[in-house]
Amino acid sequence: MSGTAMARRRGVAVTLALEVLLVVLGFGVAQQVDVDGESKPQPVANHLGRDFVDIRSVPSAPTATATVPGAASGTFTWDCGRNEVGHRNTANIVMAPGYPGQAHHVHDYVGNVSTAVNSTPRTLARAATTCHNGDRSTYFWPVLRTVGAGGATGHDGEIQVPVQLTLTYFGNPRGNVVAMPQQLAGTVGDAVAVTSGGANAAATWTCSSTPERRTTAYPVCPGGDSVLRVYDFPSCWDGRRTDSQSHRAHLVFPSGGGDCPHSTFPVPRLRLTIAYDIPPGVRFQIDAFDGQRNSPLTDHGFFVNLMPEPLMAKVVTCLNTGRVCREG
Repeated sequence: MSGTAMARRRGVAVTLALEVLLVVLGFGVAQQVDVDGESKPQPVANHLGRDFVDIRSVPSAPTATATVPGAASGTFTWDCGRNEVGHRNTANIVMAPGYPGQAHHVHDYVGNVSTAVNSTPRTLARAATTCHNGDRSTYFWPVLRTVGAGGATGHDGEIQVPVQLTLTYFGNPRGNVVAMPQQLAGTVGDAVAVTSGGANAAATWTCSSTPERRTTAYPVCPGGDSVLRVYDFPSCWDGRRTDSQSHRAHLVFPSGGGDCPHSTFPVPRLRLTIAYDIPPGVRFQIDAFDGQRNSPLTDHGFFVNLMPEPLMAKVVTCLNTGRVCREG
């Protein structure tokens, strides 16, 4: 037998031994589906299913893009609570204003307390808010549920209240940002990514002790960690519209280097981070539409900007002058 063949057989034997060891330890080999559609084998908790991945097997994300001198390098963080009041419904005032959603697709909200099926710009502008700095914007996403091992229907399970929720605006590494207009709508992710091909999927999950490891699967976190759900919204505005037919074309993502496409302008970039206390080995999933199998790839979030203009001006100044600002 040649040396090459012997090496190949040894490699196969090692691989099989590793897989057997993983099974003995309660792990299997499942597929993590990336946004680009490629499947990569990752060890996951065997009894949790193919949508789960051990965070220890996830590589670290690339380092952040370097900021050019004079660019908007500041951050602005504020407190809107974590939906302790239980503001939830099936409405989606961005994608389908005026229409109730499917009963098994419930959204969590922070910010504007009046957001519902019959909301209008006028009613939203008059409403109270959970944000301590007076931000009347509405921020919402599908609820997260813990479910039994079967998860037969995918529409039941106990809704998880976040233990922490962080809203942060970032600047732009290539230059200054301009203010968001009132009523600007932002969309990230795709609720039908499983059946649409996943071009707009933007799911990001991780654990509190490993924020640099990002995955499109549900993470299996070490004991004592929180499960983190991260939404990075688009931040290049066309300068004209507050919404568009696709609910995406008016506010798009910058390039990997931070440059905005031609004829768009950088606005504050919103990151929404939600933390949940879910013990290792407990199965969880987001509320999803039928046919999407509660896949983590279908995670998505929305905002409608209703920050008072003086507050938005404060945000822009903070970002463009490179300061670290925190309110509430």
